[in-house]
Amino acid sequence: MKYVSIIFILAVFGFMPHKLAYQIFDKNGNTTTYDALLKEAGKADIVLFGELHNNPICHWLQLELTKDLAKQKAKSLVLGAEMFETDNQLILNEYVAKLITEKQLKDESKMWNNFATDYKPLLEVARQQGLAVVATNIPRRYASIVSKQGIEALDKLPAEAKALIAPLPITIDLQLPAYASMVKMMSGDMPHGSPQMKPEYFAQAQAVKDATMAHFILKNWQKGQTFLHFNGSFHSDNFESIVWYLQKANPNLKIVAISSVEQPDVTYLAKEHINKANFIIAIPENMTKTY
Repeated sequence: MKYVSIIFILAVFGFMPHKLAYQIFDKNGNTTTYDALLKEAGKADIVLFGELHNNPICHWLQLELTKDLAKQKAKSLVLGAEMFETDNQLILNEYVAKLITEKQLKDESKMWNNFATDYKPLLEVARQQGLAVVATNIPRRYASIVSKQGIEALDKLPAEAKALIAPLPITIDLQLPAYASMVKMMSGDMPHGSPQMKPEYFAQAQAVKDATMAHFILKNWQKGQTFLHFNGSFHSDNFESIVWYLQKANPNLKIVAISSVEQPDVTYLAKEHINKANFIIAIPENMTKTY
């Protein structure tokens, strides 16, 4: 009788529904696993991990993927991130090389407010494993110039400044859905009679960020390496933006894109997220946020 009771309890609890913290899907919306994602990432030239900036599941999986790829690839793994701007590359190098302290890094560079909890752990892996970390994003002051004056304003920058962004002239196709939707959205938000605030400039600023990130990824990648890049999902979703610029520069690259989405129910992938990336991480929309 005792064993029957134990079997009954195991049966009941074994079939009780449990709360999923996340579920990974392939681009067709089929459930898949972290191991499958890791396997494909290990074979890729470029991995673009699209995150939701304040989502702890994204940051935990980024850290796990970094650790696991470091075991596989050793120093043929290169890290890069939107969160680090190109004019901070020197001080970032000094921190990864253990020449300066975290306080010096934060005092003398532009670290995001959630650096300590969400991005410092990635740098710690780099420090321990001797991995290169590349600052890929355009300095925000130059992106701001574009958002206010348009892409042509970058021509006025001195050579030292131009070295921190993608080579000019930068091709920008505002018909691409990612940028077209931004123009449409900003057009609805702009007050009438504001000629200095042009929606296409905002889309151009986004494109300049994407082009710059793609440029510095490729500048710091060599054949045989895997470059693991961290960026907001909107910078690589639907195989656009950074992906578009990478493929334009080198159509032969093997790129694995990862997107992060939030849904009420993560047991299936919502229709609007299908084919958003090679792998889509669905996370409960009520997940605790890091900020």
